[in-house]
Amino acid sequence: MSSSPVPANFENILFEKKNAIAYVTVNRPKVLNALNMATMEELRRAFHAIKQDAEVRVVMLTGAGEKAFIAGADISELARNNPVEAKAYTHQGQSVLNLIENCGKPVIACINGFALGGGCEIAMACTMRLASDNAKLGQPEVKLGIIPGYGGTQRLPRLVGKGVAMQLVLAAETISAQEAHRIGLVNEVVTPGELMPRAEAIAQKIIANAPLAVQWAMEAVNKGMEMPLAEGLFLEATLFGLCCATEDKKEGTTAFLEKRGAKFKGK
Repeated sequence: MSSSPVPANFENILFEKKNAIAYVTVNRPKVLNALNMATMEELRRAFHAIKQDAEVRVVMLTGAGEKAFIAGADISELARNNPVEAKAYTHQGQSVLNLIENCGKPVIACINGFALGGGCEIAMACTMRLASDNAKLGQPEVKLGIIPGYGGTQRLPRLVGKGVAMQLVLAAETISAQEAHRIGLVNEVVTPGELMPRAEAIAQKIIANAPLAVQWAMEAVNKGMEMPLAEGLFLEATLFGLCCATEDKKEGTTAFLEKRGAKFKGK
């Protein structure tokens, strides 16, 4: 994997790379960072570049301003969709979220306000979720006569269990960051000022580890969640064996035995 430059010409998102971290910010604060198709397409381009870029080790995904992470889909766009367009629209959105989930780099959702509908769904596609204590989360789609279409009916029960997911989706309740933490929807709740520093502290711990091992551990979890236990264990053993063919495994074990810090190369 070679390093690629930062993709240019974004209108709806901000993209920067710093200290092996890519920062992706949905930048439509006037509409609470609502997702239109143009924004989804820019997210696709950004995460495709991230996937190919060996310099990027961790991704931070957040929303511009202080009110919203992503407040949901662009309803004016959605309202015009006929059934054929709507099906294509959801498939397209789902494919972007699958890319976020499986880009080979941990993606930390920094939920700095409203994460509703598509915003909550994007957060769930991330590897982990941190929320500021003023964040609000929910899947309110049934209020509009539709259902969650960017994976909400699938990822939410996998994260919080079937009963709690049913309650959130069917009652269309918006919950606090504290409640989201209690049910396991977010990993941690911090003050708004601590949100990015805490995410960066976690990122630095990840960056200190072997890049391929991090990638394959994520793969084992993501793919194994969909498998019976026996198949998941087989996948784990296979990926463990693959790790043992890397230079980083040799460096990591040698460094441990020599009581020194490891210098990983991602090879």
